[in-house]
Amino acid sequence: MESLVEVRNLKTYFPILGGFFRRPIATVKAVDNVTLTIKKRQWLGLVGESGCGKTTLGKTIIRFIKPTSGHIFFDAPEDAKEKIRTLDTGEGKPSELSSLLHKYDVATFGFGNLKTLRRRMQLVHQDPYTSLDPRMRIGDTIGEPLKVHKLLHGNELRQRVVELLEMVGLSGDHFRRYPHQFSGGQRQRVAIARALATNPEFIVFDEPTSALDVSVQAQILELLKKLLDEQALTYLFITHNLNVAQVVCDTIAVMYLGKIVEISSASVIFNTPSHPYSQALVLATPIPDPKRRRIRTLLHGEVPSPTNPPSGCRFHPRCSRATDECAKNEPSLQSIGKDHLVACWHPLN
Repeated sequence: MESLVEVRNLKTYFPILGGFFRRPIATVKAVDNVTLTIKKRQWLGLVGESGCGKTTLGKTIIRFIKPTSGHIFFDAPEDAKEKIRTLDTGEGKPSELSSLLHKYDVATFGFGNLKTLRRRMQLVHQDPYTSLDPRMRIGDTIGEPLKVHKLLHGNELRQRVVELLEMVGLSGDHFRRYPHQFSGGQRQRVAIARALATNPEFIVFDEPTSALDVSVQAQILELLKKLLDEQALTYLFITHNLNVAQVVCDTIAVMYLGKIVEISSASVIFNTPSHPYSQALVLATPIPDPKRRRIRTLLHGEVPSPTNPPSGCRFHPRCSRATDECAKNEPSLQSIGKDHLVACWHPLN
């Protein structure tokens, strides 16, 4: 399947300022050398503990946050990406590399290119209570992207907004209402309608169901599945709820302290995880059956600080299988099966 989004060696660091002159005294390595590919019409789940960098990675990919270094390609030709890879090694003219990066690398885009790109990449925030402007009517909120990109106006814009409302399970009668007149699930439907306004190809969902009741979660997930099929969309689904990820995602990427440690199909991640951290996450997931219990793998110690991550494998201070090699050398993602990548010197399988 053809790739839609590809990131290479992506880093997003945030300086910590201190002292009288507010100079950098430390750096938070929120996303540290991540390489990831998302294929067209794929529903990719990104899971991990709170604070591991999931949201930062998602917002960096769609350039809500500017990366420190690395490449972000969106629907770029394979030959162009391969040419950039070759030029990155020092072969060829620097001017040729610069020209290709400004044309295809989202990480280098300026305001004009980003505004055009926004039509094709969208974000749905975690909290439907704060992601909508309480002073704007729902119709104006959904229609705002169409006005900003000068796609529609007048009656055509109104008809498009009503169409979007009906697409997400609401009706045209909601057009003139304000956010406080809706429930949490309805507000999230409005946020999804706003994201769909410009006919995007790729949507990042940042914990879109975590603030909702379980029954409402199921309705929203069913809506997302329907839209994925009907609109030929591609999703990056950020969540800490592994039960949700198991049900809806095609592929799962496990993140720990700014790095991707394992990528595979949802069935492989939940049935035969290979990274010790992935196994600990899966075993910590509750089973909705009081007669069944899992034998949990207890992780020792606390999550290290992203300002001073451990040397070698980031997980080795908490791993019961760590060796001297794990503390000295950092593992890279290696293939151990069909579409199964693991960053570990001693995988479980």
